[in-house]
Amino acid sequence: MYNFPIEKEKEKEKEKSFFILTEKLEKLEAEINFLYDQMPFGSYSLAADGTFASVDSHVLSWLASTQEELIGKKKLGDFLTNNSQEKLRTESAIAARSEFSGIELDLLSKDGAIRHISLSTSGLRDAAGQLLSCRYIMFDMTPNKQAQEKLRIAATALESVAGICITDPDGVILQVNKTFTRLTGYTGQELRGKSVQLLSSQSVEQENYKLIFDAIRSNGHWQGEIHERRKDGHPFVGWLNIAAIKPAPGIVSYYVGFLYDITHSSAQEEIKRLAFYDSLTQLPNRLHLENRLIRVLAKLPQSGLRGALLFIDLDNFKTINDSKGHAAGDQLLIEIGERLRHSVRHEDTVARLGGDEFVVLVSDLNASEVEAARQAMAIGREILTSLAQPYQFLDCEFTCTASIGVCMFEGGESPKALLQNADMAMYQAKKGGRNSLCFFNEEMQIAVASYSKLEQELRCALREHQLEVYFEPQLNSEGKIIAAEALVRWRSPERGMILPNDFIKIAEDTGLIIGIGLFVLQTACDQIKAWEKDARTRDLQIAVNVSARQFLQVDFVSLLIDVITTSGINPARLKLELTESMMHDIEATSEKMESIKKLGVSFAMDDFGTGYSSLSSLTRLPLNQLKIDQSFVHNMLLKPSDAIVVQTIIGMAHSLNLEVIAEGVETQEQRNFLLLNGCALFQGYFFSGPLSICDFEALLFRQKSSHSS
Repeated sequence: MYNFPIEKEKEKEKEKSFFILTEKLEKLEAEINFLYDQMPFGSYSLAADGTFASVDSHVLSWLASTQEELIGKKKLGDFLTNNSQEKLRTESAIAARSEFSGIELDLLSKDGAIRHISLSTSGLRDAAGQLLSCRYIMFDMTPNKQAQEKLRIAATALESVAGICITDPDGVILQVNKTFTRLTGYTGQELRGKSVQLLSSQSVEQENYKLIFDAIRSNGHWQGEIHERRKDGHPFVGWLNIAAIKPAPGIVSYYVGFLYDITHSSAQEEIKRLAFYDSLTQLPNRLHLENRLIRVLAKLPQSGLRGALLFIDLDNFKTINDSKGHAAGDQLLIEIGERLRHSVRHEDTVARLGGDEFVVLVSDLNASEVEAARQAMAIGREILTSLAQPYQFLDCEFTCTASIGVCMFEGGESPKALLQNADMAMYQAKKGGRNSLCFFNEEMQIAVASYSKLEQELRCALREHQLEVYFEPQLNSEGKIIAAEALVRWRSPERGMILPNDFIKIAEDTGLIIGIGLFVLQTACDQIKAWEKDARTRDLQIAVNVSARQFLQVDFVSLLIDVITTSGINPARLKLELTESMMHDIEATSEKMESIKKLGVSFAMDDFGTGYSSLSSLTRLPLNQLKIDQSFVHNMLLKPSDAIVVQTIIGMAHSLNLEVIAEGVETQEQRNFLLLNGCALFQGYFFSGPLSICDFEALLFRQKSSHSS
């Protein structure tokens, strides 16, 4: 009787514990679902009645359904074909405790699409082996099925067009396919065990076969035109491609030959060549160019990219042709064609329209109109530079410049109109003084001209020492300045102070970033040396951004050593900040970083989270620090996804024993969130923006003074 209050209290405690446990389980389920959403496979769990209890985003997409349509309402069987429903029931009945692996089923989504999947279960058991919960893992096998079908089609196609013959190392036929027997007139039984020389015509000497097999033994393969004879004696022209199968170096186990009948194709190829190619330069002609342009215009709208036509007309070809003769004129046009080929990308098309008119078709340019125009301008400049180099014919040297008209396009335009517009722009270039480039669109011409002017001014700025280095403080959790990031500024006499966002892209495009990067590096090292003389500054570290183009220079390491040696600094006071964009060749990057690390220089990964670095690549790099990109810092209190990214980066850094620093910290709330989650290094306008060296030192000394007092 007197125990009732105690019993009630215990009941309340049980209810509270149950509520907390339920909450934790729900949270754990949500976290598991989130993790599975990041995986390249689908996942779901079932309720006791067999309906869906939870479904990740992959499965939702494959079923073309929503959570509301599935949870507690639908079963997997509702989305399977009849045969797959029966297969799943059978497998589930014979599987122990509803666990199975790799059942292949046909999934029928709400929109009627059939997807091939592989279904497995992943069970969670207690210490006694009792199944507590079961999660279903679904892999999309559709691409594999499609790939198998493509292989089958390819094999069928190859069987229909190529005769295949397999021989031993001595040229004795072991196996042939049906197409080979059809081409030669011999049956497989007649050919097996015979030498391939059985097929040779009387005009083919044994010495020719010796030369072919000598080439195969030395190179591993041979291809070319051969003259064979069928069983009935009729000769035919074949194209033979032979490859040696080598299980080990120097050992040939088989030869595999692919034989094509080209008896009637030589004349067809010649007709095609005359129809689509210029007879003098062997470049595509107008018809070929227009066909190619039609295909490009149809493709671009889907890709979202842009293209350009560069209409090229030689400035003084008539004078050269009249004074040096038509033979020299023809040689000049051939040389022009070769230079154009080498001035453009492999995927671009160079065509000769006739006379001294050429066109370059450039596709897959940037989606941004201005950026695409800059790319087209860069290609046009390369062409102008190449064509303006002297030409040498016999004992005569002369120059021949060109004028280029550029017409940009994004797909859907008329090929004829584009050529006319590029032609009109070319005449504007001639009016402007020749040996120049002009855009058809006036606004684009103004934008490109502005870009070009800024580029020239930047070259002048580098030459006339208009660049300055500012220093942005980096602080620890106690608010003490422990380092600085060196940031370049351009103080233009005409434009005033110009920030990096307005000129670094141009510097990257033009290669000026090499000189700018060297200037910042030298300035930072000189400052480190100057700080060594003062106890208040001698322990400061300076971080220097290194662009991908700068880091990938062959002589970057030796140049860095020269700067460190000349300045006489302690390399431990220098930190290089690299971006994820240079992680494509992880082996070369890691090797170069290791050689620099041996000098005592440290590394930080800048703007981390915005690129494509994998965890495996990070573990292979000799990094000291990860820097959280300011875009995540700015949004982490506004967007849960950005907060998760920040927390993940911090956790990743701690797991790899790396420091982590956040840039772009602007508020106390941001600092507090970062500090609470384990990030103890900061920089940003909440503390201070980039400062001149005088202002930086004044801030530092004030801070030192206040701490000492």
